[in-house]
Amino acid sequence: MYGMLFTALYDMVDMFWIGMLDKEAVAAITIYLTLFLALEILNEVVGTSSVSLLSRSWGSGDIDLTRTIGEQTFVFKALLGSLGAIVLILVLPHFYRLYTDDAKVLSHGLQYGYLRSVFVPVFFSSYTVNTILRSTGDAKTPMRLLLASAVLNMVLDPIFMFSTIPATSLKGLGWGMFGAAVATCISYSFAFIAGFWYLQSGKAPLTIRVKGLLHLDWTIDKKLLTIGLPSGINMLLRSLITIIFLKLVALYGTVAIAALGIANRIYQFCGMPSNGLSMGSGILVGQRLGAKQFKEAHDVTLLSSVNGLIFSLPFILLLLLAPNQLLSLFLGGSSVSSEAASLLRIYGLCLIFMSISGGLGSAFFGSGHTRPILYTSLISGWLVQLPYALLVVLVLKLPLPWLWAAYLTGDFLECLLRYRYFLLGGWKQER
Repeated sequence: MYGMLFTALYDMVDMFWIGMLDKEAVAAITIYLTLFLALEILNEVVGTSSVSLLSRSWGSGDIDLTRTIGEQTFVFKALLGSLGAIVLILVLPHFYRLYTDDAKVLSHGLQYGYLRSVFVPVFFSSYTVNTILRSTGDAKTPMRLLLASAVLNMVLDPIFMFSTIPATSLKGLGWGMFGAAVATCISYSFAFIAGFWYLQSGKAPLTIRVKGLLHLDWTIDKKLLTIGLPSGINMLLRSLITIIFLKLVALYGTVAIAALGIANRIYQFCGMPSNGLSMGSGILVGQRLGAKQFKEAHDVTLLSSVNGLIFSLPFILLLLLAPNQLLSLFLGGSSVSSEAASLLRIYGLCLIFMSISGGLGSAFFGSGHTRPILYTSLISGWLVQLPYALLVVLVLKLPLPWLWAAYLTGDFLECLLRYRYFLLGGWKQER
């Protein structure tokens, strides 16, 4: 959890440096990350499946099967990441033109986006390292890798981005948004190389063999696709909603896009404690289900929700009480509009329901029964959240805060629906 929290802190620092360039740079990275989220569906599908398969096989004591699953996760994710990178590069300029005709935003976005897209397979593989280690009981090494890569990124950002490093007289490279992309790619490459070496060294709980990476095992690869497919469809539906939402926000101008991008980074950071607990709890749930310890799996899920809410409480208060000050940090100290501040306040309320939902989700991700995640997303997002947003923007033409309220409506309903599926208990059955 602490490694993820530190990585989220890097994301905020990254946005801080980008915000020092101009608001167009913030808008550019906001649009790119919206498209990148859609590509991450591939990572989500295989990642969710691998957590369930790895933790269950490790919990049952089958080391050889666990090793084979880990090797196939590497191969399959790298293959999907390579295909995804090609698609991302091809559609990138067209995607930007859907949202803006601002030449400066487009220039920033392409400088940043092309390089980030090339390194998608490395990004996917670095996550595979973390998944294998966490699923086999080693949570400390992924944390160290995340900490090291985050610190490296924080140091490289100002060096690569600015001609003169802010608050110093030291010379930088002045590469702007391209420099931000270079720093990110170097950092993820470091995390992958160091983690992969560790898995080869014999010091990790599970050793990955190079020869196991030279072929595809369709029996396992099919499970890597099918178990996590509902989760991937859920992420696809969410990303489509995000794409549509961003288009609606773009109707209010470049400043509104920038405000959304900054608020999202802050919200993601504030949600890291509950997300980290949920990820760890999902592995624990899978291990206990593999050992037929059903009551313990039930208790782990509930404890994850409670702890997630407790750890998130300081951030909830911060978002509710100091939204203007937080946003101003990322806008070079300039004044913050009431519409932007209202989004952070709404995110503060959303964090309550996200913390609870994240804990409940560990039961579904850990067990491999991810269809309830899909169903709750369909109902809350497509039947409630999106129709509401289209109504207030296109029909009623209301101010931005009315659009922001769609986030709260959707998160509240999804939390209730997840709790219902958790009580039904179908997640305890073996896949």
